[in-house]
Amino acid sequence: MSEPFRIACVGIDHPHGAGWRELLPHLGGAVEVSAIVPAFGGKVASLEERYAHLPRFDTVDDLISFGQFEGALVCLPNRGTPAAVRRLAGAGKHILMEKPGAASAAEFAPAAEAVRGAGVAFQSGYLWRYDPGADRLRAMVADGRFGKLVSIQIEQFTSDVARRGPGHYLFDAGQSGRGFFSWLGCHWLDLIPYITGEAVVAVTARVGCFGAAPVGVEDGGTAILELAAGTPVTLTGGYWLPRWAGELRLAFRGSERWVHWDPTHPQTGGQLRIRGPQPQFHAMEEVFTLLEDPTPGYCGARGVEAIRDWVSAAQGRGQGCRNTLDSALATLKLLDAVYRSSEQARRVEV
Repeated sequence: MSEPFRIACVGIDHPHGAGWRELLPHLGGAVEVSAIVPAFGGKVASLEERYAHLPRFDTVDDLISFGQFEGALVCLPNRGTPAAVRRLAGAGKHILMEKPGAASAAEFAPAAEAVRGAGVAFQSGYLWRYDPGADRLRAMVADGRFGKLVSIQIEQFTSDVARRGPGHYLFDAGQSGRGFFSWLGCHWLDLIPYITGEAVVAVTARVGCFGAAPVGVEDGGTAILELAAGTPVTLTGGYWLPRWAGELRLAFRGSERWVHWDPTHPQTGGQLRIRGPQPQFHAMEEVFTLLEDPTPGYCGARGVEAIRDWVSAAQGRGQGCRNTLDSALATLKLLDAVYRSSEQARRVEV
């Protein structure tokens, strides 16, 4: 049996940190945590007892000097991620990075250059690319089952600022740089080009603070994306629900069929409600339900597959990661366009 792939966890109390670590046991001993850098002021409130004995370092440089690891799971705020990725890649360490990785494409550019120069494996946390529902929609588009894709609508709403508190680092402009779109909207800026195979060529957006709690970053808004083939994509969302809750709805409408995707339908792995043409007497109607994923951890089986792809790529096996350095940069550039469009009150070409 080959030796486990050793990773360092950089950023313990990140909102997704414990979820990522919870995925590791599902890899059958293929991955082993060998060191940690707590970050977040040294806090380890969420640190699992099985990792409490591991070597602990105050800085990434100290971790690199330790050296006994092949890759790093980087779960840091936007302000700290680029420097950590740049230093780790420069030391030849493979990178599994929480999204989005920076507050702008320009801030991430030195890290991207380091990753390219080192030739290390890279995977980011856009785990909807590993979702079976997204796979189904991607196959429908590729197979021409939508006909001409006419429009896409996305709505995502989650708990308001008061749930975490205005002092949370997600709402701190110094730590995060940006708000809702950088933390949650980014998933759809990444996924829509992946599903459709079409690049976004222009953005029109209005983002801001619409909720009751004043914060230094936007709490939501609306962005209209234009795909290369002309399809408009409307994304609306925000930290707007007055309790711990979430709503997520997507609709894909084409000239030959339309699909409502409910990725979080209760007790399922997602549900696709499909309506199509009436070529004879019987109209095409289907509810396609995916099996519930019982895997604990961040995004369950999707997260496990993402880690497995990353480790395989680091070891020179497999077909690579669904998230790439280019796709991470492309999403940051789209985020830049969203914020620039809102600030300048105009349509911005990408």
